[in-house]
Amino acid sequence: MSPCCHALVPCAGVGQRAGAGAPKQYRAIAGEAMVVHTLRALLKVERLASVLVVLSPDDTAFEAAVGELAHDPRLRVARCGGASRAESVAGGLQALLEHGVMPHDWVLVHDAARCLVEPAWVDRLIDACRDDEVGGLLALPVADTLKQQAAQAPHARVAATVDRAGKWAAQTPQMFRLGLLQPALRQAGEHITDESSAVEALGHDPRLVRGDLLNLKVTWPEDFALAERLLGAV
Repeated sequence: MSPCCHALVPCAGVGQRAGAGAPKQYRAIAGEAMVVHTLRALLKVERLASVLVVLSPDDTAFEAAVGELAHDPRLRVARCGGASRAESVAGGLQALLEHGVMPHDWVLVHDAARCLVEPAWVDRLIDACRDDEVGGLLALPVADTLKQQAAQAPHARVAATVDRAGKWAAQTPQMFRLGLLQPALRQAGEHITDESSAVEALGHDPRLVRGDLLNLKVTWPEDFALAERLLGAV
């Protein structure tokens, strides 16, 4: 049987950096909760057999926030989110296994806060990675000059200019087989910031698939205004 593709959206964060006063995934952007834009785009990807949203165990806002999307037959919810992204993803992988997803199936982990994602970018990732031995991720070559901050300075100061050649900024989705990603996360621990890092730590070289500048992660308060303008223009 050919491997299936499943999306996993960790959605258990509290939004501290966003200054939202509540989980940022439920903050309204262009008239709808941010997570709604994310899920609607993923559900338009026909090759995704399911989209699993990993929530905090005490989350009571999701169903009301997403409205009719909650009734989509491909949308699943698991209230097994942890204190870190890695814990939430690991819990989601276990939930997928319990739903019958096989170790050779693909899991595309996507940030709930990347609400500008386009189905075409997800399809591009699937096309590039479905026959790959390892898997891969959307990413963009770094265009800006990079500066290393001095460690001991009382104010932020430049210690060095970092060579940007060959450097990419990681995005999501990140696509790996469940049977590879689960042990990778278990070994890497809870402090990793993306799935590719865990897979790399096992000695693998994930494939870099060109993403898009608009696939930004809404993180800081000013990001909401930008996302509002971009989604409002659609």
